[in-house]
Amino acid sequence: MVSLEIPVTRTLIVAGALASRDYQDVHHDAESAREKGSPDVFMNILTTNGLVGRYVTDRFGPSAVLRRVAIRLGAPNYPGDTMVLSGTVTALGEDGTVEVSVVGANGLGRHVTGTVTVSIPVDVTLPEGSA
Repeated sequence: MVSLEIPVTRTLIVAGALASRDYQDVHHDAESAREKGSPDVFMNILTTNGLVGRYVTDRFGPSAVLRRVAIRLGAPNYPGDTMVLSGTVTALGEDGTVEVSVVGANGLGRHVTGTVTVSIPVDVTLPEGSA
């Protein structure tokens, strides 16, 4: 599947935390984040989860429905970096479900790894590079 580059901005980090009602200071207050051992604010898991879902549904079109998103975080997403999401179709179901293995990498390494199951109408063409 074609990759997606997402610039990790301070605004994206803070807006994602606020939108998901995650008010932990490490996601919006750089000084507090530094006091807790982080060099800067960092992206929360709910924002990452949403970006992974967006990546998959953007590839399969507006009729795609997320059925399961299972992710694990690794290296933090800090402002000024870029996260590159990529995916590989790992299974096709006769019922129109597709399983996608997703990786999101940044300058520090893998930020997120996971598996997404999505339902698509059976007449939808799979993205280029799919199994």
